[in-house]
Amino acid sequence: MLRTVTCGALNLNNLGESVALCGWVQKSRDLGGMTFIDIRDRYGITQLVFNMDDNRELCEKARTLGREFVIKAIGTVVERSNKNPKMPTGDVEIKITALEILNAAKLPPFLIDDETDGGDELRMKYRYLDLRRNPVRNNLVLRHKMAQSVRRYLDALDFIEVETPVLIKSTPEGARDFVVPSRMNEGEFYALPQSPQTFKQLLMVSGFDRYFQIVKCFRDEDLRADRQPEFTQIDCEMSFIEQEDILNTFEGLIRTLFKEVRNYDLPEVPRMQYADAMRLYGSDKPDTRFDMQFVELNDLVKGKGFPVFDNAELVVGINAKGAASYTRKQLDELTDFIKRPQIGATGLIYARHNDDGTIKSSVDKFFNEEDLKQWSEAFATEKGDLLLILAGSTDKVRKQLNELRLEMGNRLGLRDKNTFSALWVLDFPLLEWDEETERYHAMHHPFTSPKPEDIALLDTKPGEVRANAYDMVINGTEVGGGSIRIHDRELQALMFKHLGFSAEEAQKQFGFLMDAFEFGAPPHGGIAFGFDRLTSIFAGLDSIRDVIAFPKNNSGRDVMIDSPSTIDEKQLKELKIKTDL
Repeated sequence: MLRTVTCGALNLNNLGESVALCGWVQKSRDLGGMTFIDIRDRYGITQLVFNMDDNRELCEKARTLGREFVIKAIGTVVERSNKNPKMPTGDVEIKITALEILNAAKLPPFLIDDETDGGDELRMKYRYLDLRRNPVRNNLVLRHKMAQSVRRYLDALDFIEVETPVLIKSTPEGARDFVVPSRMNEGEFYALPQSPQTFKQLLMVSGFDRYFQIVKCFRDEDLRADRQPEFTQIDCEMSFIEQEDILNTFEGLIRTLFKEVRNYDLPEVPRMQYADAMRLYGSDKPDTRFDMQFVELNDLVKGKGFPVFDNAELVVGINAKGAASYTRKQLDELTDFIKRPQIGATGLIYARHNDDGTIKSSVDKFFNEEDLKQWSEAFATEKGDLLLILAGSTDKVRKQLNELRLEMGNRLGLRDKNTFSALWVLDFPLLEWDEETERYHAMHHPFTSPKPEDIALLDTKPGEVRANAYDMVINGTEVGGGSIRIHDRELQALMFKHLGFSAEEAQKQFGFLMDAFEFGAPPHGGIAFGFDRLTSIFAGLDSIRDVIAFPKNNSGRDVMIDSPSTIDEKQLKELKIKTDL
């Protein structure tokens, strides 16, 4: 080994020891007769000291070192006269007797420090330099610890880690596939898996009753902060179980992760029906770190001559506690916020519960003091509270109020990243109607089992059929989802029929799975957690890019290696592919 110790290991217990360190030059300070160099590796920083009186040649060599030079230094551990309590190694320094430059370095394009001067695109272009920074490296160390904790927990419960194929068959459901041409099978293509869904079900048919995999998945979809074209799942499946077994097993996994990785005692995870989540929060992934539940006002506000309310399908609002002091300017900002095209509300009604006990609203012309008192009672307001009310069609207005609720949570400081609130959301609709294609699509995927008591509704009221499906939500982010699967060929064929597949199409796309069901498929179900999302929540980050070693940008590009890129004409000919741009 070139080194005998790392740059984060030395302290007063090592005084007098002769050591060899290797690492990168973090910074240097020339103080005339002495030169100090901070050397860095992934474990920490140690100060090296060179004295002109002791060894002029060595000191002058040290003064030639630039930032990010890779060096080897040999010397003796001595006590620092000017200690640095902010550094784990701040009580000692190394009096250098030998110095070797292992590799010189160009001046980096941005500062390699916790607080850098590099923008996102520049740091992604030089990601290998960005990864030298402590915050980025710490995110990947956290990810490593989480992966190890996952494996320990599941291994202790007899789960087997099984790898499934990366080159598979393209299927029409879900997001767009990435496709890969096959040279040996002209005109045919593989697809990269959006998830190992059918393979893990086949493993259940095979008798592997407890499977997991920390697996790469691929989706060719529009990107945002919590999406990447390639992402990682903790993918799990179990046989001979019911929904309750899945919830208990994987709630245990999440609570174990919080305890082992964050030393955070996550309480028992409450459960909520999908219908209640939409009614109370306007979202199937509500942020329950704060209350501010929706209150519906139809019975109190209709028939009072105010057209906005009278013509609305739903009038609904939230109580922003303590926000009655908001100025007109602040209220106008909220109105502008909800009128943004991506939210699409047409206006905002508000009412203040003033310190003198009176209730004043922006629609006092239509509602008297007794009406407003009823509003106050419905929202259980106190002095200093602010009511924010929207009106419109039910689905749209709930989504709009959800955005306003989250905005108020941010403004009132109720979304602390070091506070964690988890929730199980249960009993999703099995199907959702797509206006564009004018047919039903599976809300999760076509292998999700309907509630047994709702199967009869498939032929009469398919939109009312509930799924044996469940999501885990943490801090308003869906981190995992799954379902009890269909394990019967007849029911699976019925499901494909309601999704608009002909019998021939279903057989062509999924015949291998339906055939497998005829050879003794056990009852089974599972769940998949978004590992990148989960890690970003643990790290207190808004973007999953910061917990991925080499992420893509918002255009799906790796600007470091310049990918995707064109390929050689010879390769295209060999694959029998023509481009038409």
